[in-house]
Amino acid sequence: MNHDGRDDIKIENDHDFEDYQDRKKKEEEDGFSVERVFENQEVPSWRNQLTLRAFVVSFVLSILFSFIVMKLNLTTGIIPSLNVSAGLLGFFFTKTWTRFLEGSGLLKQPFTRQENTVIQTCVVASSGIAFSGGFGSYMFGMSEAVAKQSTEQTDAFKNPSLSWMIGFLFVVSFLGLFSVVPLRKIMIVDFKLTYPSGTATAHLINSFHTPAGAKLAKKQVKVLGKFFSFSFLWGIFQWFYTAGDGFYFDFSATYVGVGMICPYIINASVLLGGILSWALMWPLIDTKRGDWYPADLKSSSLHGLQGYKVLSRTLVALFFQLRGRNASSALPIADHSSPESSKISYDEQLRTRLFLKDQIPTWFAVAGYVVIAAISTATLPHIFHDLKWYYIMVIYIFAPTLAFCNAYGCGLTDWSLASTYGKLAIFVIGAWAGGSHGVLAGLAACGVMMNIVSTASDLSQDFKTGYLTLSSPRSMFVSQLIGTAMGCIISPSIFWLFLKAFKDLGTAGSQYPAPYATVYRNMAILGVEGFSALPKNCLYLCYGFFGAAILINLIKDALGKKWARFIPNPMAMAIPFYIGSYFAIDMCVGSLILFIWEKIDRAKADAFGPAVASGLICGDGIWTLPSSILALAGVKTTHLHEVFVKGSK
Repeated sequence: MNHDGRDDIKIENDHDFEDYQDRKKKEEEDGFSVERVFENQEVPSWRNQLTLRAFVVSFVLSILFSFIVMKLNLTTGIIPSLNVSAGLLGFFFTKTWTRFLEGSGLLKQPFTRQENTVIQTCVVASSGIAFSGGFGSYMFGMSEAVAKQSTEQTDAFKNPSLSWMIGFLFVVSFLGLFSVVPLRKIMIVDFKLTYPSGTATAHLINSFHTPAGAKLAKKQVKVLGKFFSFSFLWGIFQWFYTAGDGFYFDFSATYVGVGMICPYIINASVLLGGILSWALMWPLIDTKRGDWYPADLKSSSLHGLQGYKVLSRTLVALFFQLRGRNASSALPIADHSSPESSKISYDEQLRTRLFLKDQIPTWFAVAGYVVIAAISTATLPHIFHDLKWYYIMVIYIFAPTLAFCNAYGCGLTDWSLASTYGKLAIFVIGAWAGGSHGVLAGLAACGVMMNIVSTASDLSQDFKTGYLTLSSPRSMFVSQLIGTAMGCIISPSIFWLFLKAFKDLGTAGSQYPAPYATVYRNMAILGVEGFSALPKNCLYLCYGFFGAAILINLIKDALGKKWARFIPNPMAMAIPFYIGSYFAIDMCVGSLILFIWEKIDRAKADAFGPAVASGLICGDGIWTLPSSILALAGVKTTHLHEVFVKGSK
């Protein structure tokens, strides 16, 4: 997971993970062993962990989660962690399947936590392509629809096509998997990196497969189902009344659910950022029209107000990249020579032994990387004529190092900075190519880099989950490969459906504005034209906000855990600066619901809060499928509204 946090920012549930860590620490202090609970259960071989039913369930859930991620990509870009939801729904569907077969006497293989982990891995890998594929950022940023919204480089575009999108993803999405495989032992066993999302998911899966955990999971699924139904029906209600005169709803169940998953301070920071930007900063800069920048520019021009927004986002992302490196160097690594580290628990001994048992040969990983890189280097210039083979070769030389850095940083902080590395590729390759070729070359290079570093951190998270559930690294790797292959077909197909169903896709003010597509394109233009393209005082403002972000985080680090939770998060504050603050209220409503629930009954809120949030997100997200089909069929809410209104008369 992920997700600059996927810059489209992907935000994890820090609150839940802290609870898991506290519980785990208490269990260790009390001498509790998780693996002794399962010692009567035989660990299946890595081949037996990969079942047909697991991949059938994974395929169905991959479509569901890809719709959710795609919708979020094309609206706000805020993507919550879906690992827990994938693990929970995977448990429910497969448990229902096995219970049916057991009743009919046809069950040949019981459902294990290892199989549950395979499902979760496959689903997250598949739906992750909906993010790293750049459908709401670099890939759509190449299109003519986005190019027309800019006054610069409007003739440099490549419209989406199902064939080249699938081909592109297949030749770039697997490299990250092979690049990180040789380093799995170093990160999981030697450095003992935490990988918070992977650890939290593993604890949940382990608990699901105990008698008490299975009962709780069943209750959680019921709650998820109720709120899934409510959210789905609410989506229908919104769709019907959107076109009604004087009766308009934009209260999104998705963002209420996201608000329940995200930490309180993230939601508060988003709201604060919305107030600072759209209520104060942009109106003040707008008064400088004709002084700081020409008055007759289009609103999307990089030389106008857009320039302030684009560079502010870039510098904030760069700051978090630098801070991530500092955090990595500041955090201690396990010292295996110390007396404390020599006292290895029973759980750790067993997990390490099984994790190292099914080795993936280093030669296989290196050979796989070289072969796929060679195919990709030969293929990509035919897809993107501006992306020369030597640009690609340079990216592939440095990519394994950057993939390791991203996977390592993610293991420490739970933040995947894939989009930041992608932006680095935009500027470097865009400036190298230069001229009219630089825009598309930079955006394509961004896609190559993002896919490599994103899949590397995702696989590392899965290795951690597999380590804690006694799942074989081989089954994790194969599951990730199959999930990635699924995603290379599912995600472009879903994006193509959106593209055909919503003709105004990517247009500011539309239902799916895809705001980051414009951001990424303007970054590519900035890489080609340089800072001279920016309006007056833009750099000074950005330097000021860059310094403010550093100062806020220094204060946050100095205050300690008790008071730091009240200091806003600059990255979350930066989101509304570009895309608006319309979703901030919804997210804060989600926070308020969870806060009140915790005050009334903390135990139930902790147990069922994620299920409620997942239900709200999934129900609203899956409504996009029938709404897209209705849009393709030419059915409009105005028609239905007139029918119902006339019928009522």
